[in-house]
Amino acid sequence: MLTLGGVDGGRAAAVSDALPGALAGTAPIALGFTPAPDEVVPDGTAVVIATSGSSGIPKRVVLSAAALRASAEATAARIGTGQWMLALPAAYIAGVQVIGRSQLAGYEPVLLEERFAPDAFVRATEGLRTDVDRFTSFVPAQLQTLLDAADDDERMLDALRSYRAILIGGQALPDSVRERAVDTGVRIVRTYGSSETAGGCVYDGVPLEGARLAEVDGEIRIAGPHLATGYLGDAALTAATFVSDNDGIRWYRTGDAGIVADGRLRITGRIDNVIVSGGINVSLDRVERVVRSIRGFEQAVVVGIPDERWGEASVVFATGADAANRLDDVRERVADEIGRHARPVRIQIMPELPLLASGKPDREALRRLARG
Repeated sequence: MLTLGGVDGGRAAAVSDALPGALAGTAPIALGFTPAPDEVVPDGTAVVIATSGSSGIPKRVVLSAAALRASAEATAARIGTGQWMLALPAAYIAGVQVIGRSQLAGYEPVLLEERFAPDAFVRATEGLRTDVDRFTSFVPAQLQTLLDAADDDERMLDALRSYRAILIGGQALPDSVRERAVDTGVRIVRTYGSSETAGGCVYDGVPLEGARLAEVDGEIRIAGPHLATGYLGDAALTAATFVSDNDGIRWYRTGDAGIVADGRLRITGRIDNVIVSGGINVSLDRVERVVRSIRGFEQAVVVGIPDERWGEASVVFATGADAANRLDDVRERVADEIGRHARPVRIQIMPELPLLASGKPDREALRRLARG
């Protein structure tokens, strides 16, 4: 198995060069981690992607070449084919799929290898062909950044409008950003999926061809040819996450709460204690453990809130008047141990924290307080 980098999975050009062999099922690649010398993947594996799941614990998702191709073909059937521009990390499933869709359509993708910024986006867009349809994929914060830049930059607006479709995924898209895009003539498609589903498999609430949705005990489940094989080196987690029904249909348990009505999906929240900030899963339990390791925050509680820019963010509830002035310390510690994407946005002080009869913190009451 070819290893492309440790933390970030290598540069986009390296992934692009290696992906044809991976899509053929003959040369699997590891993204975001270094496999042990004796680790063996199933025949036909294309990529193994390191990702943080709903528990916040790193997992290694095994995706077959057949699953990646099924996903790319279903996307093409829904929105068309053409050349793609990559503006996402190549080590994420969304980045892999951007590269793969373009290559399967017979075009070399344009790779934005520099830091994402409005000028860099315009330059990358200008590198795309003009005789075929253009596509790209963003997280909501990227779209908002470009819409802000387009307010007084006609060149930016022209670049955004030149795409036949811009896929938006990784987290919920705020209505205000969606409305701005529509009002300015930018064609967006909201997507839902994960590494375990080879990327987005539900577009604007409607599953792609071959994908099936079900709601079981409040949890959304997904079936189809695009599902991952499982988790490398974790048979127990694979068995718990990918389950078969009485008809032998294999389903992926998403951990998300939602409703499926008239063939359309509406996600209402997450079953587990995880938020998605800037397209990255953040375990609030893990953030809380870090915060509680700081003197004076031993009993602190961390809850999630909606955030206009990042989709979701976290708030720290604590007691003690001096804690209110220590937000910078808390954010720095969380950034050091988890990453900048996990930093809480504020500290909220209370005389005492509300408790359940069991003596545990009343997290639902704190969520209501945090959301005002």
